[in-house]
Amino acid sequence: MSAPTTIDAVERARGAAARESWAEAYELLHAHDRHPSRGLTADDLSVLADAAWWSGHVDESVTARLRAHAAYLAADDHRGAGLASWWLHYEYAGLGRPAAAAGWLHRARHHLEDLPDCPEQCFLVMTAAEEASAHGEHQTALAATRRMTALALASGSPDLLALSRQTESRVLLAAGRRTEGLALLDDAMCAVSAGELSGMVTGWLYCLALTQCMEAADFARAVEWTNAAMEWCAPPWTGRPPDSAETRTPTAPLPMTVPSGENPFRGVCRAHRVEVLDLLGAWALAEAEARQACREVPVDCLESAAAAYYAAGDVQRHQGRLEAAAVSYGHAHELGRIPQPGLALLRLAQGRADAAVAGVDLALACRNDPDHDVLGRARLLAARTEVALAVRDVPGAARAAADLDALAGHTDGDVPLLRALADTALGSVALAEKSPHALLPLRRALAGWLELRVPYEAAQVRMLLAAADRGAGDEEAARLELGTARAVFERLGAVPDARRAAALLTGGTRRRLPGGLTAREAEVLRLVASGGTNKDIARELVISEHTVARHLNNIFAKLGVGSRASATAYAYAHSIL
Repeated sequence: MSAPTTIDAVERARGAAARESWAEAYELLHAHDRHPSRGLTADDLSVLADAAWWSGHVDESVTARLRAHAAYLAADDHRGAGLASWWLHYEYAGLGRPAAAAGWLHRARHHLEDLPDCPEQCFLVMTAAEEASAHGEHQTALAATRRMTALALASGSPDLLALSRQTESRVLLAAGRRTEGLALLDDAMCAVSAGELSGMVTGWLYCLALTQCMEAADFARAVEWTNAAMEWCAPPWTGRPPDSAETRTPTAPLPMTVPSGENPFRGVCRAHRVEVLDLLGAWALAEAEARQACREVPVDCLESAAAAYYAAGDVQRHQGRLEAAAVSYGHAHELGRIPQPGLALLRLAQGRADAAVAGVDLALACRNDPDHDVLGRARLLAARTEVALAVRDVPGAARAAADLDALAGHTDGDVPLLRALADTALGSVALAEKSPHALLPLRRALAGWLELRVPYEAAQVRMLLAAADRGAGDEEAARLELGTARAVFERLGAVPDARRAAALLTGGTRRRLPGGLTAREAEVLRLVASGGTNKDIARELVISEHTVARHLNNIFAKLGVGSRASATAYAYAHSIL
């Protein structure tokens, strides 16, 4: 009576796997495999490995894959053994075991390289293309992708064909051939959005595409594919609206579902979404999504958790929550990510300019290849410009801005995000140099950020424009820019920036404060009069206590007073409050 039941369970597991109902397949095969008398074939062990991975049992996935390899080898099935070896290479690499990964890649080559052309060789050729591209051997890498495409076409597999298109896209982008690379990426993603691929390859391509779009600074594609990826990762569609109307695009593909209801790609895709939400100004949602991503990321994708922590740190820094930002950047660092330039900008906000300069310079020294992660290098150069201006190193800022401008011009095709970053940096340097030509790049930058719908950066440019307008004697234009910037900062929750915009508006209304006080000194005096300690004022204005003490010394000297009480009385007498 037991044999038919056993066979039925395995058949049901195979059917569940065919439907990609991985949780069901895992339970059936796992229960069957617990009995020593009930053997599983090599193919069934491969299914068990896949089901265990989708169900979050990564160690069991590796164990089942090792057994599958042994079973294929015992049957003299080198194609099966080669594919199992390649997946073991992939899984061990994800688990941070490079020596084991290298060993299994060598075995995969041993099994497959001398065979006649077969679909399994696609994975070997894909790895060869990635390795050649990483070493700058672009022609060798392109030759490998063409061989992969030929193998994929001969196999008739939509999965392999989409992977070959995506691999060639990555190689072309690494070679600086942006237009061709993005065209091939779109080709591969058509198969994804049409639901033509298996769940594994669908998730794989979403993750790779989102990484490529952000590294290539293609923000529009990143928004579109982030929407689509999160809809695919979601539980079965129930007619509810998407999580955020703020990121919904009219062209996003229709929702798809993963039948099992569980999806290991969910946390990885959510981590990409956090960065997009940060740029779009949906900060509360971005921080919530970052926390959720860190709960959902599989153990073999911890770099995605690091990215989520880093993005959360940027949000917290913009909001003036500096201690929380430091904690988030620390978590990102623990998981292997260099938390720059966010950490350098945090140190700048804390008044630690030397640490800011050192941090961003070291990070730039580690990223000399302009064709890899273009956006990452551009952000470092933008931060280097800002930090240099903060320490009055105008020549250093000018060099960083020029490098950023060259990076934007070096990129094949129009890249609005890079152009907006470069124009912002060029305009800020021109403003520091008191150049009459500062308005032109700043207005280009504002137009770029507005077109991209990136509100925080647009408001920052408005602050620079206000300074340029005041320098040109156009007080009305300056007040319009400051008022708009202040409203945006308040809506976003960027407390320090909103306070700065408000102070500049007040400074424009009353150019000459009593006693020759500056706008910042008047702000410190108001907080002193309200009973704030140096520590309270430092926290409120997001500056160091040392800076507060320096402001107080200047205030006492200018007003001719010797105590906080006398300074408070002066403030009341001269209507500074």
